[in-house]
Amino acid sequence: MLSLATLSPQIRQYMVVTGNYWAFTLTDGALRMLVVLHFHSLGYTPLQIASLFLFYEIFGVITNLVGGYLGARLGLNRTMNIGLALQVIALLMLTVPTAWLTVVWVMAAQAMSGIAKDLNKMSAKSAIKLLVPNEQQGTLYKWVAILTGSKNALKGVGFFLGGALLALLAFRGAVLVMAIALAMVWLASLFLLKQDLGKAKAKPKFKELLSKSRAINVLSAARLFLFGARDVWFVIALPVYLSTVFGWDHWMVGGFLALWVIGYGVVQAFAPMITGKSSSAPGRGAAFGWTAVLALLPAIIAFGLGLGFSPQPVLIGGLLLFGAVFAVNSSLHSYLIVSYAKEDGVSLDVGFYYMSNAMGRLIGTLLSGWVFQAYGLEACLWVSAAFVALAAAISLALPSHQEVETASPE
Repeated sequence: MLSLATLSPQIRQYMVVTGNYWAFTLTDGALRMLVVLHFHSLGYTPLQIASLFLFYEIFGVITNLVGGYLGARLGLNRTMNIGLALQVIALLMLTVPTAWLTVVWVMAAQAMSGIAKDLNKMSAKSAIKLLVPNEQQGTLYKWVAILTGSKNALKGVGFFLGGALLALLAFRGAVLVMAIALAMVWLASLFLLKQDLGKAKAKPKFKELLSKSRAINVLSAARLFLFGARDVWFVIALPVYLSTVFGWDHWMVGGFLALWVIGYGVVQAFAPMITGKSSSAPGRGAAFGWTAVLALLPAIIAFGLGLGFSPQPVLIGGLLLFGAVFAVNSSLHSYLIVSYAKEDGVSLDVGFYYMSNAMGRLIGTLLSGWVFQAYGLEACLWVSAAFVALAAAISLALPSHQEVETASPE
């Protein structure tokens, strides 16, 4: 306790924000696996299970846009705590008797969870901007990478946690335990987060929801295609393919996806070491270069499958490599949005950007079901390659850090 007291206020707040984000992420990953496994055991098809998460993605688009506005007006401490409280409510909604767990009810709970997740994420990413001096861009990159990478690694751990809790406590008991644990985190956060964190000096108007910054708009467009490229094969096509073509049971499929997400998170956390010295600030060149490399990978996998090579090593090895390079791209983008965002009302810019992120996930999810059902996994991979190529082309329009600073009115 004494050592904690000697830490700077910025470090202590970073620890609170990160701790909240970690706790939320564990429940988010575990809840997804609980819903998938439980409804699979009830006889739902993979496509029917995927539809349960449709509102989760749709409300993510809305929440990021409105949540950035709320964060600037109310403060990031309030939006983060609201996100934690909404996740507790979403979990409690699923503790009702099994007969009440209709598709509509579960979709409503997932909608609540989607709102909670994006309020929490927007608040956490925005808060980092306020805790690192503007001239320390290398430190900012490192802190964002650690926060983002650890979150994704813990989401993968959450997949395992969901399966374990389901086996030990059954669906209702597992969800109730997570609700109680997260409620305790929420109560602690009410007292530990600064009351004015992220509140804009001038109250933003609702019409300011859409970003007026060229840098934010370009990066948001690139992010949309980047995450659409991942989810067009990851959300529905890959799990169904692993189950039907490789004959994997749901434990093997869930375990592989969990390990993929954990590895993805670990690479994200070490992205500053992979892309260069942590004291340097990556920009347009790094964003374009890493995205261009990524665009080749789904095309190579699709080409290998089309030539009739053994699908398991081609697909599994290729997607592991895709995950590593994608993680670096995601970490670079996460740093750039925090770097480009204006300090006063930072959540407006970050919220707009993550709205594009959520829109990309939604488009990818919808295309994953349709393209896979109509044309197969290879087609999903070719769409992925096209989307990443578009993201790379858009990245060429990103301004340098010097151009952003010159254009800023502050």
